[in-house]
Amino acid sequence: MERIFSRQNPLVKRFRDLAKAGGDAMLLEGAHLLAEALASGTSVEVAAFAERALQGEQARLVEEAGRAGARLFTVTDQVLAAMSPVREPSGVIAIARRSESTITAVLDGPSPLVLMLSDVQDPGNVGAIIRAAEAFGATGLVAGEATADPFGWKALRGAMGSTFRLPVAVRQTLRDAIARAREAGLRIVATVARNGTPLRDRDLRGPSAILLGGEGAGLAQDLLDAADDRITVPMRPPVESLNVAIAASLILYEAQTQRNR
Repeated sequence: MERIFSRQNPLVKRFRDLAKAGGDAMLLEGAHLLAEALASGTSVEVAAFAERALQGEQARLVEEAGRAGARLFTVTDQVLAAMSPVREPSGVIAIARRSESTITAVLDGPSPLVLMLSDVQDPGNVGAIIRAAEAFGATGLVAGEATADPFGWKALRGAMGSTFRLPVAVRQTLRDAIARAREAGLRIVATVARNGTPLRDRDLRGPSAILLGGEGAGLAQDLLDAADDRITVPMRPPVESLNVAIAASLILYEAQTQRNR
């Protein structure tokens, strides 16, 4: 393993740049994300470990990363603090190749259940939605142009590894994605806070694309108009809306329940 002693090392700058602005790679913070990436076959370019992280289970992770072809480094705690975007780094950080899918791959399959995100700007919500999507049997996800990057470090932490396994298409124009989905035989279902078909009354067993709007504003009118149906999660007053990740989880759970009957 190579060693980095200086915070001015070019590799340290690359980690910082990925944390701030993203790019053509993924920043993986923590042993869990690195392990999930390796297990899924994601290409890991670089992995850096604090000296305190070279024992026990994480020693095995070092070996696995090396066998997968990653370039390995040890770093001081001070250097790790400069590389990591979190206040208390876990001791493991890595750079991996982005695992984006095409819109064709996302819509593929015998009975697709696809989420389409419009203006979901909180990366933590995006990550939680991806985690729920994998947990409840969604077949893919489309992130609109104004949605937080699913491959940014905050979203990756929220997804806890699901991003490496679920087909995810990014930077998509949702009107075009809806048209492609309709051509592929999917029914377009928009989520609204009120006056939609109650969730349990909407048949989600067939090929479906679920549109979810951003925090606060919800879906734009043109996307609502492009949908085949609108659904609402019934709530008791005075509550009028749900966090978008919670709403996605409830809808996906209902879809899974219907499909398993």
